[in-house]
Amino acid sequence: MSARTLVLLPGLMCDDAIWAPSLPGLSAGWNPWVANYGLSDSLQSMAEAVLAGAPQGPFALAGHSMGGRVALEVLRLAPQRVSHLALLDTGHTPRAAGEPGAEEARKRYALLELARTQGVRSMAQTWVQGMVAPDRLMDAELVERIVAMFARKSADVFAAQIQALLHRPDASEVLRSIAVPTLLQCGAQDAWAPPAQHEAMRALVPHAALDLIEHAGHMAPMEQPQAVADSLSRWLMQTGERV
Repeated sequence: MSARTLVLLPGLMCDDAIWAPSLPGLSAGWNPWVANYGLSDSLQSMAEAVLAGAPQGPFALAGHSMGGRVALEVLRLAPQRVSHLALLDTGHTPRAAGEPGAEEARKRYALLELARTQGVRSMAQTWVQGMVAPDRLMDAELVERIVAMFARKSADVFAAQIQALLHRPDASEVLRSIAVPTLLQCGAQDAWAPPAQHEAMRALVPHAALDLIEHAGHMAPMEQPQAVADSLSRWLMQTGERV
């Protein structure tokens, strides 16, 4: 039996390094393909790039953080391509109206200004402090790998991806439409996309499995790669038939 395709979607300012630590622990029989969004500045255009670039045929689809939102757009555009869906450390709602939404924009643009004036690496050193579980901040090697990953992206990429996130659509109806094996996964100490956010998604996808990764924050695939791989392997072993 030939290997099947596992499409992996990185989050904001991430690349294949977010997935690399977990790949050795995945169940056999899957060929990973990691997307690159270039300078796309909308979730829809990112999803279109994924569909254009991914290997032909159906695939299992896993998205982390912003990549989870891109995954939902892929499902909106081409549900027939997706055999399995995993959403990691992510969300589905649009930016809030009024002052809460304005505050989100201010915080994102403040990080962008830091990236433009002091460099992406400097911005990443600030940003990473809230991106991992508090006890993982003591792991200097882990923190450096995360900072270096962010620093490989430019401020222009950051600006484009911020634009995409600030104009994100409501994906509630997409979640309600899911009829394939689905995994919701979240670092138990994720302060950016907390467990409660994933419980809300599960309410829309009752058949989904929900796995919390202990001793991990928003960057769970790099913080606890074996636990993430074990969770993904259980998901991939489910039948691809629609539930």
